[in-house]
Amino acid sequence: MKAKLGQDSPLAVALFASPALLLFLLFVALPMLLAAGATLTNHRLMSPEPTQYVGLDNYRRLLALDMVVIEPLRGEGGEVLRDEDGVRFPTWRQVRKLHPELAGYREAIHLDAGGKRMVLAASDPLFYRSLINTFLFAALVLPLQCGAALGLAILVNQKIRGRIFFRTVYFAPVVTSMVVASIVWAFMLNTDRGMLNELLRGLLNDPNAGPDWLGDSHYALPAIALMSAWQGAGFQMLVFLAGLQSISPELYEAATLMGANAWQRFVHVTLPGLRNTIIFVLVSTTLLAFGLFTQVDVMTSGGPLDSTSTVVYHAVRSGFKEQDIGYGSTVTLVFFFIVLALSLLQRMLVSKGDGK
Repeated sequence: MKAKLGQDSPLAVALFASPALLLFLLFVALPMLLAAGATLTNHRLMSPEPTQYVGLDNYRRLLALDMVVIEPLRGEGGEVLRDEDGVRFPTWRQVRKLHPELAGYREAIHLDAGGKRMVLAASDPLFYRSLINTFLFAALVLPLQCGAALGLAILVNQKIRGRIFFRTVYFAPVVTSMVVASIVWAFMLNTDRGMLNELLRGLLNDPNAGPDWLGDSHYALPAIALMSAWQGAGFQMLVFLAGLQSISPELYEAATLMGANAWQRFVHVTLPGLRNTIIFVLVSTTLLAFGLFTQVDVMTSGGPLDSTSTVVYHAVRSGFKEQDIGYGSTVTLVFFFIVLALSLLQRMLVSKGDGK
């Protein structure tokens, strides 16, 4: 009996793995299957109408996309009309009158180039704006958070007094509730009485100094990225610290004897020694960035002008605030496959870098 229940026996492996597998099936696999089924229906919360099978209508509504090139408005003599904002273009309503096939489409984003306007039109333009915001947030928070974490890890790895205290201080935001941190930062970034703007007014001696951090579409997303990098850098700091302590001190001694300065030791000893750690931190930070929701929900509610709306926030808003469970599940499932594809791409790039 002991041999059958040995450490390497299939029965022992199954017994040890069964709690984790059960939790995975209950809280990951089963909800995903139910969500996949809901994408094929028009299921709504608290609706007197019975749920009906709609096939791929939710996917068509979400993924319907078209690119339109719009010519500028011209005067009677053929000259391009302009105003204080630059070249004048027809409104989207006028464009749809000229192109009946665009009925039901709305402008998601546009780009002016070569005297023309290229418009990305979609039946759900907010999804594409949210998708772009999600990638922009990841592009902003990735260098901020990883750079700060690596710098802090190098600092607390020095043999100085009080380094244990500083490790605790830098890690403290990680164990702080994201909701609490978001509320505190919302107060700090307040336009009128926020600490950051008060400091700017004191330093510049200007009572009007300081932007509207959360009320201006140009600053809202970078402000949330800054707050998120501050909150999450402590965890990556510990990961980098573990990687730094795994590098042999003899390598630094050899580099010093060869005349390498601090920067050369960092580039040729520290970074190569942290390669696998850096890959792990980059991948994990990227995946966490794609799940941005709490900060947006607490600090901006997706505004201003949907400049901070993310895919997860859009899915929650569609499913619960608008009570359209079928469509919200569709947004979630499509985004899952997008993140899965990016994860597989990252894995392929890492494997190629390892020469496997």
